[in-house]
Amino acid sequence: MNEIISQRPFQPAAQEADIAANPTQTAQTEHPAYRLAFQDKDFLLREELRPVRFQLELLKPELLLAEAGIDSTFVFYGSARIPSPDEVEGLRAAAVGDQKRMAVVERLVEKARYYDEARRLAWLASCQPCKTDGGRDLVVCSGGGPSIMEAANRGAAEAGAPSLGLNIVLPHEQVPNAYVTPGLSFQFHYFALRKMHFLMRARAVAVFPGGFGTFDELFELLTLVQTTKMAPLPILLFGRDFWSRVVNFEALAEEGVISPDDLKLFRFVETADEAWRIVCAWTHDGVAV
Repeated sequence: MNEIISQRPFQPAAQEADIAANPTQTAQTEHPAYRLAFQDKDFLLREELRPVRFQLELLKPELLLAEAGIDSTFVFYGSARIPSPDEVEGLRAAAVGDQKRMAVVERLVEKARYYDEARRLAWLASCQPCKTDGGRDLVVCSGGGPSIMEAANRGAAEAGAPSLGLNIVLPHEQVPNAYVTPGLSFQFHYFALRKMHFLMRARAVAVFPGGFGTFDELFELLTLVQTTKMAPLPILLFGRDFWSRVVNFEALAEEGVISPDDLKLFRFVETADEAWRIVCAWTHDGVAV
C-alpha cells in the first residue's frame, strides 16, 4: 500500500499545506474563505462539522495504535481520588480539624491499597512478551489521569512496556500522568469516542472503586456484553465490600430487571494476583475455565 501511495502523481497535502500557509498577502488571501479547508480551524469547529470531528477523533487514535502494533488492551477503570500509599499522610494532615472531612479521608485511605494492586496487575500484564510479528497484546490502557490510572501506567512503565492514556478535555486542566507512553497519549473532546477506544481493543477490564465516571464506563461495558454487542471478556471488580455497598446487583436480579445470569458477567477480586489468574484462565472463545 505504501508503494502505491508513493507512486501517486499529485503533490502531497503536507507539501501544499506549507505553501498555502504563507500566501502572497492580498485582500483575497487574507480572507478566511481562502484558507484550505483542513487548515481552517473556524470552519472545522462549525456546528455542521460535528460528524467530521467524530470521524477524526475515531480515526486518529485508531491509526496510531495500529502503527504502534497495539493488538489488544487491558483496560483499567477507577477513581482519580484514591490516594497512593505515599499520599495518605498528606491527605490526613489536610483534613485535621474537620471531623466530617476526616471520615471521608479515612474511607479513601482504606482504598489506598488498590493503587498498589493496580500497579502490580499492570506490571503482570506488561511482562508478557511481544508476538512474533511484533504486535502486543494486553497493553495497559487507562484514562491517563492520576490515582488508579497513574498506578496502571506506572506498573507498565516499570515492566519496560508501553501503555495508553486516554485523556479528555475537562473544565479543570487534566494533565496526563508521567507514566503514559508519550506516543500513546491521546486527548478527546467526545466522551463517546473515548469510551469506544477504551473497548475497541479491550480483552480484559479491571474496575477499581470509583465515582460517576467509573460507573458510566462499567455499566456501558456490562450493557454491551449483556446485549452481545461485545464478546464476553474478563470483567474484574476490585473490592467486593465497596461494590456490594454501592450497588446491590443481587437486588436488580431479584426485581427482575436483569437476569440472574447477568451476575456472571463480572467477577469480584481483591488482589492483582487473583485477577491475573482469571485473565490467564480465559480461553480464546471467552469461556472462563
